[in-house]
Amino acid sequence: MLFNSLSFAVFLPVVFGLYWFLANKNFKLQNLLLLASSFFFYACWDFRFLFLLMFSILLDYFTGIKMHEATKPSAKRFWFWLSISVNLGFLSVFKYYNFFVESMAQGLLQFGISAHFSTLQVILPVGISFYTFHGLSYVIDIYKDKIKPEKNFVDYAVFVSFFPLLVAGPIERATHLLPQIQRKREFDYHQAVDGLRQILWGLFKKLVIADNCAAYANEVFNNSPMHSGSTHLLGVIFFTLQIYGDFSGYSDIALGTARLFGIELLRNFSFPFFSRDVSEFWRRWHISLSSWFKDYLYIPLGGSKGGLWLKIRNTFIIFLVSGLWHGANWTFLIWGLLNAIYVLPSIIWQNKNKTEIVAQGKIFPSAKEAIQIIHTFGLTVFAFIFFRSNSVTAAFDYVGRLFSASLFTKPYGIRNELIWLTLVFIAIEWLGRENKYAIEKLGFNWPNPMRIAFYYVILLATFMFAGSAQNFIYFQF
Repeated sequence: MLFNSLSFAVFLPVVFGLYWFLANKNFKLQNLLLLASSFFFYACWDFRFLFLLMFSILLDYFTGIKMHEATKPSAKRFWFWLSISVNLGFLSVFKYYNFFVESMAQGLLQFGISAHFSTLQVILPVGISFYTFHGLSYVIDIYKDKIKPEKNFVDYAVFVSFFPLLVAGPIERATHLLPQIQRKREFDYHQAVDGLRQILWGLFKKLVIADNCAAYANEVFNNSPMHSGSTHLLGVIFFTLQIYGDFSGYSDIALGTARLFGIELLRNFSFPFFSRDVSEFWRRWHISLSSWFKDYLYIPLGGSKGGLWLKIRNTFIIFLVSGLWHGANWTFLIWGLLNAIYVLPSIIWQNKNKTEIVAQGKIFPSAKEAIQIIHTFGLTVFAFIFFRSNSVTAAFDYVGRLFSASLFTKPYGIRNELIWLTLVFIAIEWLGRENKYAIEKLGFNWPNPMRIAFYYVILLATFMFAGSAQNFIYFQF
């Protein structure tokens, strides 16, 4: 069930109505409704994988309790490693087994050894990387005595499977989401309206920006030998805009939907393309994943407390694992490696992290800031060539055709409509960059009719200029 589908347009109002009108006086009944709705939502993808999700929930629920009740450190470690091993085992089998055995076969072939390994003909369960990380963080926090296990099974199951975040995040923490599930929720009109506004902007980003950019990017990447260097440049730029519109659009819809039910999810994007260096970009892009790796991998490895080489080592580990998390392909590892190289100057020169919003309180950035933003965007775009390409060979071919003499020729088949839509989108994002999402407060100082008309224009544009339907990119991860 896609967020941009007719079935979801029916599903959401039905659940909303039952939640606030039938179960309003009993938050436990509300949680039970959310759980049933989430399981139904997930079963619409493939009901067979619902049992895998339920097993993962049961595993972490019971091992969390067993760890807390353990009287001996050895028993606590046993339950901890049982949960970790099974969770990562399932993830490895479904997502990485074929990649590793095929890579091993190719490696042995370099030494003249011909080996044939059996591969698995299975599809990747949607959302497995996301709900597995929910469970892992919960179990790790209990093991480190940061939290106590949740005894109410329904509450814990909702934490893992809450349908707005189930298939593509954000990756929640028990310390943030569980307390909201455990308390009574009152309907908040302003919170609900804000949620609808964020859903509207998310749909615009997905249907108008991402899906239209996808048509051009797919044409270029799928038919690379036929196009010029300038077309290759536009192809990867539009893919970069596609993946941002696609994933941040999904996140906006998820956060907005959760607000309709009185729940606030973790912010996942903070206008990353207005970053002044790659380190800042990664503090603004897929924030929930970046912070997860920081807390559960980077800091346990030693973080930034050691010497320079330890910081560099830990940074490379983080980005390589992040690349592998995104997909079982060498292209994702190279993408992660490139980003690790990009942040090296910040580590070596110990640059102060940029936490303030660029050009805060101003209409335009300074010349220095503009150059920094363009430079950071260029590096990001180049790395996304490897993210999008089907193979390493295809990626290097793409780079070779990009940096050819034809880079300075007229690009192929660019529609004026796409250019104008993209420019308007970037302008709105820039004007709203100081808020949680672009149109959160945009137009609040306008006369009420003008502000309402602005929302109707976005809604009308979403219907008029929606591109050909595309699956959300991050569903494959």
